[in-house]
Amino acid sequence: MRRQGQRLSKEECEEILTNQPRGVLALLGDYDYPYAVPMSHVYENGKIYFHGAKKGHKNDAVRNYSKCSYCVLNEGVKAPDSWWYTFKSVIAFGKIRILTDNDEKIEALTYLGDKFFPTHEETVDEINRLLEKTEVYEITVEHMDGKVVKEK
Repeated sequence: MRRQGQRLSKEECEEILTNQPRGVLALLGDYDYPYAVPMSHVYENGKIYFHGAKKGHKNDAVRNYSKCSYCVLNEGVKAPDSWWYTFKSVIAFGKIRILTDNDEKIEALTYLGDKFFPTHEETVDEINRLLEKTEVYEITVEHMDGKVVKEK
């Protein structure tokens, strides 16, 4: 990182990954074009989890190349009477895989559901209803970097 004074600590990066609901997954897509797709995620034990359909461009890209990055921004704070925001961002780099073991899938989907559903019972109901139709992805974070941006 060029501006070391803007670097976030590992703990600050993990706080953003834990507390923010969405990010952008970047993969190597068809014909070696970058492919970036917004995702809802959960960060647990140094891994990032999300789910999706069993077929499609994202699924194909994951199967073809395991390296990825995942970018998350916090909501930022707008300066009073100004156009600029101060916000923090994290980019995590790692390897992505599709979970195939049902126990692993259920564990990851439980993390996701408990983050987004109002009750654990709703999480369990959705997992039971959609487990066989759902692809579950796991990013093992190899390294990450974060920074604070102050626009002026």
